[in-house]
Amino acid sequence: MADRAEHISDATADAVGKLSEALEYVERARGHLYSFHQLIGHADLVLGEAADALRADGHSDLADMLDVEIVGRNVIDGRWTFQVVEEFDDTYWTPFRQAEKRARDELMDGVRHLHEARMKEQRRTHGHPDHTEKP
Repeated sequence: MADRAEHISDATADAVGKLSEALEYVERARGHLYSFHQLIGHADLVLGEAADALRADGHSDLADMLDVEIVGRNVIDGRWTFQVVEEFDDTYWTPFRQAEKRARDELMDGVRHLHEARMKEQRRTHGHPDHTEKP
């Protein structure tokens, strides 16, 4: 592991590792936000089909109510889900990623997952074919 930034203290590697771990949770949350976006979008399309089917079967009043009140409705005041995703990306996700990268660049020589690399080195069985340092 000689090439894994030995001059960086364990305390710094651990702290930046925590920052990276936090970013990993934000990445997971972002994935859920995209799932929300896709689920709501699909639901809105199916809702429109339901309104059309009700109208075709003579239930125009209910179909009209669905079309006017629910189909295409904002999920948050003034926003569809794509706008929520875009605002999250611009307001939180992008600055968080930039901050994490800055910390890695300034404190870790740009090395990613140094904390984990050191943990792997401590935990692996040296000489075992399934515990090699690198591929």
